[in-house]
Amino acid sequence: MGKNVHTKAMDRLMEGILKLENVQECYAFFEDLCTINELVSLEQRFEVAGMLRENRTYNEVAEVTGASTATISRVNRCLNYGNDGYDLILNRLKEEE
Repeated sequence: MGKNVHTKAMDRLMEGILKLENVQECYAFFEDLCTINELVSLEQRFEVAGMLRENRTYNEVAEVTGASTATISRVNRCLNYGNDGYDLILNRLKEEE
């Protein structure tokens, strides 16, 4: 059984993230919270998700993002069998465009 991430401490972190008011505040917080490599990894996964939702091939996604096929496969699995978190954000961003 995997770790349960739904804890009081995680709730507090998520509630804190919701208090951020703009992109600059997000940069300040996440640059303090995460390493550069962690942020780049998050960015890459999100870009992969967007490209997969555009029906781009694994080869195209790998070429553009530099992501491994393992990462692309993991993101694809989340898109198809996850909690719909990627789609929630991608759809909201698309609505704003």
